[in-house]
Amino acid sequence: MTGELVSASAEWRRYWPVVLASSIGFSFMSFMTPAAGVFMDPLARDFGWDRTQLSSGLAAAALISIVLSPFIGALIDRSGVRRIALPGLVLTTASICAFALASGSFVQWIVLWLVWGVFVLFVQSTLWSTAVAATFTKGRGLALGITMSGTALAQVIAPPLSNWLITHFGWREAFVILGLGWGGVAFVLSVLFLSGKSAAATPGDRRARKPAPASDVPGLTIAQAWRSVALWKVAIATFLILTATIAVVVHQFPILVEAGVSRESAAWLVSLSGIAGVAGKLITGTLVDRFHARWIGGLTLASTAIAWPLLMDGVATPSLVVVGMMISGYAAGTKMQLCSYLTARYAGLRHYGAIFGVMTSMIALASAIGPLSAGMAHDAFGSYSPLLLAGVSISIVSGLIVFSLGAYPDWTPALPGNDESAPA
Repeated sequence: MTGELVSASAEWRRYWPVVLASSIGFSFMSFMTPAAGVFMDPLARDFGWDRTQLSSGLAAAALISIVLSPFIGALIDRSGVRRIALPGLVLTTASICAFALASGSFVQWIVLWLVWGVFVLFVQSTLWSTAVAATFTKGRGLALGITMSGTALAQVIAPPLSNWLITHFGWREAFVILGLGWGGVAFVLSVLFLSGKSAAATPGDRRARKPAPASDVPGLTIAQAWRSVALWKVAIATFLILTATIAVVVHQFPILVEAGVSRESAAWLVSLSGIAGVAGKLITGTLVDRFHARWIGGLTLASTAIAWPLLMDGVATPSLVVVGMMISGYAAGTKMQLCSYLTARYAGLRHYGAIFGVMTSMIALASAIGPLSAGMAHDAFGSYSPLLLAGVSISIVSGLIVFSLGAYPDWTPALPGNDESAPA
């Protein structure tokens, strides 16, 4: 045990800049989701759009990711993270700034989201989790936890910052400032700290200039991954819980406003939820390095069944809203992290980029269905209560699926003559 602690400590002393760059890069990729709700009212006033129309752009962008994410993951496996990250950050920054050109044409609005959806693929979660998974072994759970804290960091910063920028400069200028500012920081950190290797490089060996052959790295083949019951459970549980979670995250600002919270207070409450998400990622990252993730993940995913009813019309009070947002934020902060960690544990690193790319497609499908369904439900019923009630059942089911996972495969490099890629 002492050796493991020393090894993990040595990894952190040497490779913490990789986690910093990956976390900020992931936060840049993620911030449009929590920011979208803050932009809804100003856009609705200027263009007369309803919640379904405002949510449809994000859904359209997610559809692209469903199709292309596995190919991007395979590209990362072959080319390494640096060659994908740097141009991806530049193009994503430009696409965010382009939202300032919105003219009120709904077709143009969808096109803007589609362009963003294509470019953001190159800086999606697969890229950043690959960079970290390829670098850390003993401390991988916590390293992935901090990296995936990028989403929670985005949720902490994006709503109040977006609201302040919109109030003082207008929504067009807000898009430009957010894109250039956030994207610029992510680009500089990536230039300084990201290496060119892929998940196929030997973990912990940052001196490797080229990815090692995939056949030399323990893990499932693509065919084995498709037959893996554990990976299918991870994918289904992730899809279910993120369908509800992303719907709530995108619409939580208007959910709070409709519950009687002022715009300024709603922005800070959403930020508070993001802080809880950071805590969730760090605590979960530490725990899954010590205990099986099925116990930690199952309990965490199921916990939102308690949180979301507290935000419903007729139930929400100031104190209950705070409690609900804290629980929801804590749990929301762990979901991508659990997916990336469980994928690495059950699939190994041989084809991690491609396999997690498929997981990202499931996440993208949830991103398409969740916010659009929430907008349609609100337009149909005049309330978000049906969405929140559906989320209770989804939370319980997804938690039970994670509880049912079995033991991890042993990816310890095999002795000569053994098949090191065979799942345990």
